[in-house]
Amino acid sequence: MAQRIKGQEVEVLIIADGAPQMNITTVKSFEFTYQMEVASEGYLGETTNRRDSVYKGISGKMELHIENQTILTLANTIIDKARRRIPGAQINIKATLNFPNGQRPRIIISDAEFGELPFNFGSRTDYLAVTVNFEAADAQTLTS
Repeated sequence: MAQRIKGQEVEVLIIADGAPQMNITTVKSFEFTYQMEVASEGYLGETTNRRDSVYKGISGKMELHIENQTILTLANTIIDKARRRIPGAQINIKATLNFPNGQRPRIIISDAEFGELPFNFGSRTDYLAVTVNFEAADAQTLTS
């Protein structure tokens, strides 16, 4: 049996101030990137550059289709956090990967910061799509 994972085996949950945003369940796409940079420096007497890697955090985006007004509450929380209206506001993102072999690692992106939040009605027949762009200092992977 193939042990590759597909999108149908991925659960994404947004947690704002400790409360799961349970009504945001229609995640169309989800991606995250471990941001890395390679530093390179050349020295006299050496024939090639020395390299080192630098970890720069994690970034990503998800596209959501919306079934209720929860996204507006989340957007307000993100805006209030950016304006520093809610002291200590924290939004976490958790992705659970349900592998066919029973493994269920969880990726926890803590204290995410957010970029633009475009709301898009592509046409008369398209669902409302909201793209959530995020970055964080780190992510923790919990394996089972």
